[in-house]
Amino acid sequence: MIKFLIIRFSSIGDIVLTTPVVRCLKKQLEGAEIHYVTKKKFASVLYGNPYIDKIHLFDGDLNKTITELKSEKFDYVIDLHHNLRSLIVKFRLGVMDFSFNKLNLKKWLLVHFKINKLPRVHIVNRYLDTVKLFDIVNDNQGLDYFIPSSDEVNVDSLPETFRNGFISFVIGARHATKRLPNDKIISVCRKINLPVILLGGKEDMANGDEIAEIAGEKILNMCGKLNLNQSASLVRQSRLVISHDTGLMHIAAAFKKKIISVWGNTVPEFGMYPYQPDEDSQIIEVPGLKCRPCSKLGYEKCPQKHFNCMNLIDEARIVTLAVRWFG
Repeated sequence: MIKFLIIRFSSIGDIVLTTPVVRCLKKQLEGAEIHYVTKKKFASVLYGNPYIDKIHLFDGDLNKTITELKSEKFDYVIDLHHNLRSLIVKFRLGVMDFSFNKLNLKKWLLVHFKINKLPRVHIVNRYLDTVKLFDIVNDNQGLDYFIPSSDEVNVDSLPETFRNGFISFVIGARHATKRLPNDKIISVCRKINLPVILLGGKEDMANGDEIAEIAGEKILNMCGKLNLNQSASLVRQSRLVISHDTGLMHIAAAFKKKIISVWGNTVPEFGMYPYQPDEDSQIIEVPGLKCRPCSKLGYEKCPQKHFNCMNLIDEARIVTLAVRWFG
């Protein structure tokens, strides 16, 4: 038996993007035992994954977590986070480790000087490169996401308008510069004129209420009313998904959905675009903006004050694709 610890503390999308490493290690390396350490608040992303033997939860006390991990006597650590906290964990465990290359210098060059030296390789393939010395190869099965049966949402529990098909619109994102303004979302929803369920966290409830109130009766705001797995259940059952660059976008890719991904201050060149979704999926962005990307993460306000990366998004293209795919 070979015992592995995989480290990825956050966030939802980043953890989902590591699932091919988990699966390929488990299935391709005979006798592999896979442990995974992450933040407690992201545990539900991994619960139910049959390729993980044990999940370790970090809840603010790193010493406590390291003590727990030491007792497991791992053979190898696979660090897919590669930050100060993961460095401390690796040092304290004292076993052979393999670390993901975050390419921070190349990202910095793209953000600050618009010089793109990043490889044209998805981050999933770069994660898999971390374990290539174990002769692990990409099985091309895409991402994994497992929903416990208790969190499956029965569409018959939804208002009648949404029982014969709906669009999932993921309106949230961690940073404001990755989100379409409400007026743009309202405009898109009105023009689509089809059943749309708005998804997001509690922090998106007020925006969702405003959008639903103005955009009309075909809009159902479920932001903050569901846990992550319940939101994922609706994503899986939707006809298509419209999403910003956020965690539910990657969950939609795991379900091979048709995805219209809308990009603001971040860019697909960072390597975190939807991985192996339905082949019709489309990326919507404003090409040629000299200020873009302005960050590898995002801001609460546009640094240039015009927010053209979202304000100039082509609504017509989103609407055309959504109506065509809805069928």
